[in-house]
Amino acid sequence: MTSRRIPIPPELVKILRQHLGKFGVAPDGRLFRSERGGVVASTAYTEVWQEARALALTPAQVASPLARRPYDLRHAAVSLWLNGGVPAPEVAARAGHGVDVLLRVYAKCIDGQEEIVNQRIADVLTA
Repeated sequence: MTSRRIPIPPELVKILRQHLGKFGVAPDGRLFRSERGGVVASTAYTEVWQEARALALTPAQVASPLARRPYDLRHAAVSLWLNGGVPAPEVAARAGHGVDVLLRVYAKCIDGQEEIVNQRIADVLTA
């Protein structure tokens, strides 16, 4: 198993510390585990995810593709970071991608930055 450092917001640190205080970690260091201490089965994870969607979203949203899979949240986060102007190497590091993979997968998600980019280019040329 490989690991990497990922900065997270203080609110998430607090939640994770509470979880660790209550549940600890599995013998192999995993944060989440089954009731018997094993790997959480994808079917169990999917069932809980669908229940959470039903609680958190409106009926129309539940019927839509919005956050249909947990991976969709990862995709949304990476797209949000890129559209927010976070440099591609930083987004790639946080997502666990190489920059080449990141741009191949997510370049189509970058939108609405033409004016900002044009201004940045103009600023560099006039500096």
